[in-house]
Amino acid sequence: MKRDLYIDFAKGLATLSIIFIHTAFWSGQLYLPSEVRTLSLLIDVPVFFALSGLTSGNNVEKTLYRLLKLQVTYMIFVTFLFFLDGFMKLGIFNIFGPEGMQSYYTVFGTKYGVPNLDSAFNWDMLGNWWLHSYSNCDSFPVVMGSFWYLKVYYIVTVFGVLALKFFPKHIKWLIGVCLALTVYFNIDNDVMKNFAPYYPSGQVGYVAFYLAIFLIATQLKGKKIKNVFVPVLYGLVALSLVFWYFGNEVFYKFNKQKFPPKIPYIVWSLISLVTIFVLYNRLKITKDNFINYIGKNAIFYYFAQGMSSSLVYFLIPPLKDSINIWVLMVIVYVLNVILAILFAEVLKKVDDYGWKVLEFLRKKTAEN
Repeated sequence: MKRDLYIDFAKGLATLSIIFIHTAFWSGQLYLPSEVRTLSLLIDVPVFFALSGLTSGNNVEKTLYRLLKLQVTYMIFVTFLFFLDGFMKLGIFNIFGPEGMQSYYTVFGTKYGVPNLDSAFNWDMLGNWWLHSYSNCDSFPVVMGSFWYLKVYYIVTVFGVLALKFFPKHIKWLIGVCLALTVYFNIDNDVMKNFAPYYPSGQVGYVAFYLAIFLIATQLKGKKIKNVFVPVLYGLVALSLVFWYFGNEVFYKFNKQKFPPKIPYIVWSLISLVTIFVLYNRLKITKDNFINYIGKNAIFYYFAQGMSSSLVYFLIPPLKDSINIWVLMVIVYVLNVILAILFAEVLKKVDDYGWKVLEFLRKKTAEN
């Protein structure tokens, strides 16, 4: 099947947006105003679920095989991260001593404690990482802070392909159920006093919303939204933004509406979702470019940006009081992208080597 370059292009732009989000929300909290962090969420995680739905089918075996490969790649990455983190702790301690180690890790803020050498190679932690228990990585805190998406992606993809395989005639009903659950989870007790507001713990709230996006996207696969509906869709989005008055307090705490996704964040995400669907089969990308390359290798950039977004923290203390914050934001973001590119290329090599090691072990342990 011919590759849809629009999907790669959109995924590449979304990946660059994620890098900007983590630039704004992590190191950016040291100097950027809340308004910038809120605006950065315009192109966020919902876009990836929409793009995934536009490329998904009902082949269960193929989907599970793809997820299995992703899991192995993930395990190779966190194993690499585990050893890198451990050696960094030992190196920083041996070179700079206890005070230098404390100075290094306190750059990340009071939320993260200074690690001790006993945690340099905590094998329990590696096992938990393999099983998607995202305890903090001391040297690269942004990595585990952004991994919540991966677990939800696994769940949504499995449920999505099973729905497409076994309930193809009832997808619209399933979308309705997911949207109804999302609304129910966001019910305000002052609006419906007979129902207690309820938002389930764990992954249920995430899956209800993101599975709805995924399934809606599958229904648009190969189709083009008619021109007459484009202004209608954007009009509805505008009305939603006006109708749902967020107020300053919510605006300044917008990121908290994302975990799990609540109505303010959902309405805000409609802007990018509608744009992705409107441009699908309308915007023609005829040649590969670097943004497409990022989109094709999005998983490695996803891993890499957690590392790069952690390192750019060290730029902020010496520069934030001597340079304009907007200039600083641009500098930090550009450097973050450059570092992410470099790390992504390294991680591709690490992944390739990891698969070769596994293939070697497979051959050595296979029956003659």
